[in-house]
Amino acid sequence: SCAMLRATVKLCCGIAHDHLRRLPGKHCSPPRRPREKQAEKRVLKEMLRGFTLLCLAPAAACLEPARDVSPSQFSSVDLFYITQGETALQRALSILQQHTSWQAETMLDAVATVSSAALPGLGKVFRAEAVLAVPVARLHRELFEGIEQMPQWNPTLSQVKVLQRIGTDTLVTHEVTAPSPGNLVGQRDFVSVQHCGRRETAIYLVGTATHVEPLPLQEGCIRAESRLSCIVLQPLAGDPGRTRFTWLLSMDLKASATGWIPTSIINRVLPQSQADFIKHLCRHLSATACP
Repeated sequence: SCAMLRATVKLCCGIAHDHLRRLPGKHCSPPRRPREKQAEKRVLKEMLRGFTLLCLAPAAACLEPARDVSPSQFSSVDLFYITQGETALQRALSILQQHTSWQAETMLDAVATVSSAALPGLGKVFRAEAVLAVPVARLHRELFEGIEQMPQWNPTLSQVKVLQRIGTDTLVTHEVTAPSPGNLVGQRDFVSVQHCGRRETAIYLVGTATHVEPLPLQEGCIRAESRLSCIVLQPLAGDPGRTRFTWLLSMDLKASATGWIPTSIINRVLPQSQADFIKHLCRHLSATACP
């Protein structure tokens, strides 16, 4: 079951802590000896194998395993990124299954409804919901396979670059927001693992912060972090040509160069950014609709 999966992940992460802290990050340890590298790779492979075997079990709440999780074809660093994505995916699924009391956010000129809740370990999480007049497969192509083209239709982004492709379901990306007059929080960049999971007819696009070395800070930007982002694409019941779009988002925007960002501003900027993203996406989809 997925409860077993979460428990296994926690156990494996505890066992692997001393190895994982040596992987690429802000604070790298001295070069690892061959024996340490082999041990690290073995632990990561066992973690990934645990994900695959448990998700193959008949459990209604479990996501389908990734399509290409053959541990032998990946390096230890690849497995680390895949495991980050799988862990974030299970965390998002747990949130979606909880009976959480979501409070409505007041939005102006929005194509989506946005609500929020304070959750342990994440702080405030925003949940945007909309129904889009395109099928799931089209949205998957736009939001995952074509992620580098996002700045062409989303003016809030100046650059999205795929740093690494790991199989078909995992990406490591660098995203840079666009500078704009009156921006309350300033320009930010993000380094993230993007991972795709499937459950029945739904697709889950999850993202979480990671570290890549060497990747210098973008000039004029503050390196922020995505604690958790999960977009759920699900065919609308009785109308597979339309998609129910649900987006969980929790971010740490970090302090600005001039100091701390008031919580009131963050709580206004993040839900509005979700609504704006969906609005830009809808315009793009309408402009490029198939005849």
